[in-house]
Amino acid sequence: MKRGLVLEGGAMRGMFSAGVMDVLMEQGITFDAAVGVSAGAVFGCNYKSKQIGRTIRYNMKYIKDPQYCSLRSLIKTGDMFGRDFCYNKIPNELDVFDNDTFKENPMEFFVVATDINTGKAVYKKIDSADEEGLMYMRASASMPLVSTPVEVQGKTLLDGGIASSIPLEFFINKGFDKNLVILTQAKGYIKKKNSLIPLMKLKLKKFPKLVEAMANRHILYNNQVKYAEEMEQKGKALIIRPKEKLPIGRLEKNPETLKAVYDLGREETIKNLDRIKEYLN
Repeated sequence: MKRGLVLEGGAMRGMFSAGVMDVLMEQGITFDAAVGVSAGAVFGCNYKSKQIGRTIRYNMKYIKDPQYCSLRSLIKTGDMFGRDFCYNKIPNELDVFDNDTFKENPMEFFVVATDINTGKAVYKKIDSADEEGLMYMRASASMPLVSTPVEVQGKTLLDGGIASSIPLEFFINKGFDKNLVILTQAKGYIKKKNSLIPLMKLKLKKFPKLVEAMANRHILYNNQVKYAEEMEQKGKALIIRPKEKLPIGRLEKNPETLKAVYDLGREETIKNLDRIKEYLN
């Protein structure tokens, strides 16, 4: 039996997932591999490094810092989330990421990004949170229009959620037969077509495959939710998600709101703990 952890993105909705993961780590629950998309990638890496509480800690502390996320950063650098602050200063100086534990932990860790030339998903196994590993994580979380594309290993990448928001099928195809899937939208949520597609067609006209993927993203997302629910019925997945729409914005700046959503993730996991343990074991 191979056990997988699948982490949806959703920007600051990822605080829900952070709460889920911290309870799982506190309970000593392990997986053979995890795959994260966008926020699921940059927050999920802390599962492999075994750093309980790190995600909520540094987000609450720095969310109001303009170096972390701001319009000023977008204007100055092309990135809403400050590249150097988020992917250098925080992990290397301010709230140090335990890369030694990350490398020693046998759990595999994959991130998902989107190739802007093909519009297809790129699945990358990360063995170390070195410069290259962090670039792939940054690529996975680089949202269109508010991020510069990331150049790494000959690829040009953006947000993994464009091409694969819930990469459960990727894990099932790799032989993972027990998968805990953490979603950040409530049951019944239906994604609608992005209203910014006309702007994307203008700004990203050099990348027609990417624009096409963005235009069809709502269809792919809704199909992936349906697939996850079907796999749950077959015993190949167990879904943990909010009971109702999370009271948080994608670019939330209020630390107390982050904590409230994190606590919702903890509460939902504690409530379902016996069911999770029974399923995985």
